[in-house]
Amino acid sequence: MQTRHFAQLVGLSALWGASFPLLRIASPALGPWVVAGMRCLLAALVLTVLMRLLRERWPARQTWASLTWLSTLTVGIPFMLYNWAALVIPSGYSAVLNATVPLFGVLGAAAMGEERLTGRRLFGCAVGFAGVALLVQLGPVAVTPKVLLAALACIGASASYGVGAILMKRATLKHGPLPSSAVVHIAAALILFAPMGIAAPDAKITPGAVFAILVLGMVTSGFMYWVSMRLMREIPASAATSAAFMIPLFGVTWGALFLGEPVTASMLPGCLLILSATVLVTGFNPFRGAPPEP
Repeated sequence: MQTRHFAQLVGLSALWGASFPLLRIASPALGPWVVAGMRCLLAALVLTVLMRLLRERWPARQTWASLTWLSTLTVGIPFMLYNWAALVIPSGYSAVLNATVPLFGVLGAAAMGEERLTGRRLFGCAVGFAGVALLVQLGPVAVTPKVLLAALACIGASASYGVGAILMKRATLKHGPLPSSAVVHIAAALILFAPMGIAAPDAKITPGAVFAILVLGMVTSGFMYWVSMRLMREIPASAATSAAFMIPLFGVTWGALFLGEPVTASMLPGCLLILSATVLVTGFNPFRGAPPEP
């Protein structure tokens, strides 16, 4: 992995890690549906403007159906699940649970015939899910049925991202990163438009929520999705998902700094197990570079 690729992964991790505290600000005020819909609308607007400025051509109409499926997996489903979880659990929890993305990415790649599922990777998956259970049980938040559901929602979002990463890689082989990113968010905005409109009357607009949704939509969704698509075109999908390794560090840090969320030593064993599992499953080594070929 080249230095510039690693630098981009760190940048992605820092900004995506900031998404979780921002969701803790926006979701309680605006509601999960409004946050998801506005996030996609703003991202679609930013990417459409970039399309015009860079004079990119839109993908052929017959390809929009497959990009809509990609949109559902990498935008629609995870946005709603993480938005709802943000109503219940600290942003640091969501960020750490997001580190299971590479686990699901490798499992999905094996199911689709993209990579081999070895004994090491199976063991890594078991370690990862044990880490999730340990984090939820030992963390500073009391375990309730609602907390467990929120944790499961984060895991479901991670699974959607992990499988969607494989389709993202395939999409970059057929379309330019910017056109495909724009179509993905336009499709998501159209899908979420009706539920967003129904939920809009209950939204409570606050300055913090407005700022959070602007950053979420224009930066972490629109611009950074395009950056991730460009990066995925140049490196393997399993290496690209390794950005999830560093997201917990940034997510927990931002949550503690800006929201005053508790960070306790009891969270460490679960976090270490999850991160160890991602290394086992993907074979990623930051000192060696890109993971080995399957």
